Amino acid sequence: MNIGQAVLEALESISSNKLRAGLTILGIVIGVGAVIAMLGVGTGAQDFITGQISGIGTNLLFVFRGNFEEEVRNPKPLTMSDAEALRDKFQAPSVELVAPIISTNAEVSYERNSTNSDLNGITPEYQQARNYELNEGEFITEQNLLGRASVAVIGTDVADKLFSRQEGVVGNTIRIEGQPFRIIGVLKSKGGGSFGSQDNIVLIPFTTAQTRLIRRGQDRVDLILVQAADAELVPQAADEISQILRTRHRILFGADDFTVYSQKDFVQTASQITGVFTIFLGGIAAISLLVGGIGIMNIMLVSVTERTREIGLRKALGARKRDILIQFLTESSLLSMIGGIIGIGLGWLLSFIVGKIAAASGTPFTPAIGIDAILLATLFSAAVGLFFGIYPANRAANLVPVEALRYE
Repeated sequence: MNIGQAVLEALESISSNKLRAGLTILGIVIGVGAVIAMLGVGTGAQDFITGQISGIGTNLLFVFRGNFEEEVRNPKPLTMSDAEALRDKFQAPSVELVAPIISTNAEVSYERNSTNSDLNGITPEYQQARNYELNEGEFITEQNLLGRASVAVIGTDVADKLFSRQEGVVGNTIRIEGQPFRIIGVLKSKGGGSFGSQDNIVLIPFTTAQTRLIRRGQDRVDLILVQAADAELVPQAADEISQILRTRHRILFGADDFTVYSQKDFVQTASQITGVFTIFLGGIAAISLLVGGIGIMNIMLVSVTERTREIGLRKALGARKRDILIQFLTESSLLSMIGGIIGIGLGWLLSFIVGKIAAASGTPFTPAIGIDAILLATLFSAAVGLFFGIYPANRAANLVPVEALRYE
């Protein structure tokens, strides 16, 4: 028996029991659809997260207080003096600009509307470091810094919540923790980022925040953003930053009491987390395929029992053990392949729906179904059919013709 004949006979057998075959295929359809959808959504989420992080800038470094890998007793705080030292071109020639930040969460209100937003006290260098653009107005200037001006630049989320619009809000006075601030600019939307939403923020001059709203004392800062002169100089800039801070914090031996992170580190961490999450979801979905495979084996065993006399007759007329084995393996594989093809379509549809729901909820990411996911699901579904069809096929092939013909 050749493969073509085996396929034709398998199709004839399937068509003669449409309802049973349909229910058998359903298990594979659900399994493959779930795998495709989970892999697509996971890959899309990973691309979205890493893209948002990369959008901040590939040559950006973050300097935090404390050591994320080793325990350090009484780590020294980061200060404005540390930030000034990092601007020294002789000690840090790879550093282009430095932007110290102090931050907190604050209530922002306008008339009867209010919202909780991330409040950042920043310097003018912050705009270039974070690649922010303005919808309207202007950014915080050095004059605002020197004059401790009561001015603010707000994100689009804040503008929507307070004014129900993103344009024509410059010049209005909002209250931050009850204190009046005049809006001088509205940022363009950037969506989510490595530190949450980049649109639900309010930026005010560093000196204003330091004296009126975020009193850290001793010129302390929460974070220092450092932009390297070039993406290729990021490792060198990180070494220069570490050396300067070790000297200033008098660290001769032992672990650093600060951490220098690059965008590359954030992207790698995010990719690892979302990658594990995708594999986990795919593994759970693959259980459905296992259940579908068991269903195929069950149906094929029933088919062998029902067709015992047919098998006996075939063998009596000269069919070899191999022919019977191929016949039943082809039938189980075909059931699985049909389910896999339909499942791919179902998975794509589910991914499309999830993408639309995400876009409607304000998180516009596109599920990505790659050719590798389709090939994996197709091959896996075929393998499931073969694996779970081996036992029924082998049982059919081993039937003794005389006994099979006498079977009632």
